[in-house]
Amino acid sequence: MEKPFSQACENNKRPILHVLERAFANTKRVLEVGSGTGQHAVFFAEHLPHLHWHCSDQAVNHAGIAAWLMASSVDNIEPPVSFTVGVDHFPQTAGAGSFDGVFSANTAHIMQKAEIQSLMSMIAENLPHKGVFCQYGPFTQNGEFSSQSNLDFHQSLLARGYGGYRDIDELKTWAPSLQLQKVHTMPANNLLLEWHKN
Repeated sequence: MEKPFSQACENNKRPILHVLERAFANTKRVLEVGSGTGQHAVFFAEHLPHLHWHCSDQAVNHAGIAAWLMASSVDNIEPPVSFTVGVDHFPQTAGAGSFDGVFSANTAHIMQKAEIQSLMSMIAENLPHKGVFCQYGPFTQNGEFSSQSNLDFHQSLLARGYGGYRDIDELKTWAPSLQLQKVHTMPANNLLLEWHKN
């Protein structure tokens, strides 16, 4: 199978890595929710050799993720497990211990409100004390869009049946045991939200 390719992943992988190098410095096992093409997984696992990267996504995307994994020589990455929010239980590690890190990119605005609410709750429930959740994508702050292009994209998402942008304050209410430690400003009007488990 030919590897799927996302130009957005190619564009944002290095700015995201710059944040993850610090945020996941003491992390051992990271679950990626929504691995998509698999590009992020291979790149981050290669550049964060101290941790084990675990892929997850809907089954329809597994073949593409597997193609990226097979083409790489990275050995600290696990094949994707099926995870559809609202259908499946939160994934668990095969070995001892739980995930002490979670990463997700460009998923919150695709999911419906009930789905992202459920995901936030599951992450808050399953992360151990001092666990870290890094959440990348476009968000609103205090109900405000950061640019006209973000507002236009939000409206196009709604028109196509997706959930649209979520506000940061809204996310906080769904995961009260997660503390938003830092909001990192990223290229292309995106943010990376760095949550820590109390």
